[in-house]
Amino acid sequence: MSRIKEFPLPDLGEGLTEGEILKWMVSAGDMIELNQPIVEVETAKAAVEIPAKWGGRVHAIFHEEGTVVEVGSPIIAIDTDPGAGPVPSAPAGGAVPAGAAGPGATTSQSTDALPEPSAESLAAVQLAPAEGAVEPGLIGGPAPGGRTAVLVGYGPKTTVAKRRPRKTDAAGPAGTTAPAPAVATPAPVEPAPAPRPATATPAPAPAPVPRTGAVVLAKPPVRKLARDLGVDLAGVVGSGPLGSITRDDVHAAAAGRTATAEPVVAPAPAASGFGADREQRIPVKGVRKLTAENMARSAFTAPHVTEFLTVDVTRAMKALDRLRSRPDWREVRVSPLLLVAKAVLLAVRRHPMVNSTWAGDEIVVKDYVNLGIAAATERGLIVPNIKDAGRLTLRELADAMTALVQTAKAGRTAPAEMSGGTLTITNVGVFGVDTGTPILPPGESAILAFGAVREMPWVHKGKIKVRQVTTLGLSFDHRIIDGELGSKFLRDVGAFLADPEATMLAWT
Repeated sequence: MSRIKEFPLPDLGEGLTEGEILKWMVSAGDMIELNQPIVEVETAKAAVEIPAKWGGRVHAIFHEEGTVVEVGSPIIAIDTDPGAGPVPSAPAGGAVPAGAAGPGATTSQSTDALPEPSAESLAAVQLAPAEGAVEPGLIGGPAPGGRTAVLVGYGPKTTVAKRRPRKTDAAGPAGTTAPAPAVATPAPVEPAPAPRPATATPAPAPAPVPRTGAVVLAKPPVRKLARDLGVDLAGVVGSGPLGSITRDDVHAAAAGRTATAEPVVAPAPAASGFGADREQRIPVKGVRKLTAENMARSAFTAPHVTEFLTVDVTRAMKALDRLRSRPDWREVRVSPLLLVAKAVLLAVRRHPMVNSTWAGDEIVVKDYVNLGIAAATERGLIVPNIKDAGRLTLRELADAMTALVQTAKAGRTAPAEMSGGTLTITNVGVFGVDTGTPILPPGESAILAFGAVREMPWVHKGKIKVRQVTTLGLSFDHRIIDGELGSKFLRDVGAFLADPEATMLAWT
């Protein structure tokens, strides 16, 4: 059995097929232990730390930070028996150390790398296939029911991800051999096909796009592709933002074709002072990309209706003050959102149809409430949910909401915590906004916007007094919830917030 084992990117669950490498926590040559976190990967839902499947010495790292890797593709090779003698060093180009340099930087083996082996030892030690036999209980290994263990649950993926063969010889524009890539490429499962002979002399590369300080703008995956194809990026016309080089530009240069896009040259500043030098381009990926897709799909699939209700919450705010003063609640984070969540859960008991899903030819009414709390994070808007929140006591609900928000702010929300939501609350009041018309999360029939609590003049007991007031906005799917049901649900939420103590006694 080979001592060098390749560790593929595991199935991250929830239908995710790829992940972006955010940070390597180990370098080539490091000694690691079983289940030690080795890399942080960002999916479309969250950032996840992946543990090592084996202990030993890091033999090679196959991808730089910032690279998007498909599930099943090898990301690291581990020498599981480092005390058995010399082994082959990392493949051509060397391993990528943790904290790799920026785009275009040349990487090298760690100073702890083992000596270069002889040709005989290279032939004797073969890398293990990415999907070889794995010990039971480890990620990728056997699991109950004939499934495969993954980071989250037991994903449906049962086939082996295909790997593209490593290119060992690529001809450049002048027929020269391409330089070795800076990132190690895993050994292919099948022999790589022989490179096709060039049928025509490539046309000379066009003049480079003028760039400040002659810096080549290209992402790490594009640079690797150029190295694999033997393309000199300094002579490629960039068609991306600010003249950056894209994959299509590299393929066009490799095929000897002139790029169709005109060179992107920063225009001279106009008299008004506007131009590309004063614009920022932000890639749409990860959580932001998933949110955009979900919101667009929901907005143009479910017929949205939004209703508003302004409520005097003075008594609710006083009830919170009394709750905070209790000795057993002094260490608990108590906020107005806690009472809103409790109001929603109690109102669902009175109107179960609000907690349902449109399933085409049927409506699925759920007897459990996975209460989503929208959270703004550095990666974008996410909506983790509290599982079966309707069965929690007020204290348990407060603790669950605190843990949910803290985990989301730290970027550690697991994909499973953002799936299966049935009803959502978005607290726009924390931004000083009165309310809004929120868009339904896909698969849900209602979402409540909770606005800012403000002191306002209010008619109370026949007199105008200064009271604490908020505005609620309820969006719902009109295929399931008609105006009457939506109005009654919103009215009950408002009634609880107007007098939570009396309402709770009446409803429970």
